[in-house]
Amino acid sequence: QLAESGGGTVRTGGNLTLSCGVIGNSGRPRCTAWFRQVHGKSREGVASIDVHGRANYGDSVKGRFAVSKVNIKTVSLQMSNLQPGDTGVYYCAGDYDGYCKERIDIGDYNYWGPGTQVTVSS
Repeated sequence: QLAESGGGTVRTGGNLTLSCGVIGNSGRPRCTAWFRQVHGKSREGVASIDVHGRANYGDSVKGRFAVSKVNIKTVSLQMSNLQPGDTGVYYCAGDYDGYCKERIDIGDYNYWGPGTQVTVSS
């Protein structure tokens, strides 16, 4: 029901924008979040946004990443000043029942996209 796009490889300090779209006739989530998983580590909450456009961010990306609504079924994640530590698989997740919380927790999301790879080269 959710699918990411826009992953790729960029140099350190570069920018990249990811998109998360709702597939088919699925309704939009009340809260859409971005997570990332670095090899060997647990999935980390990056950003979330609710249907009113209110956003929350993980501490490691504040000031560099921006989440926004593109349209009723698409959310984007603009990533700037990317560093090698940002390398990982980025996932879009949706919560259709609850609401966005300040702490972006994996347990609150029940629908996931397959993920898209982001690689930042030094």
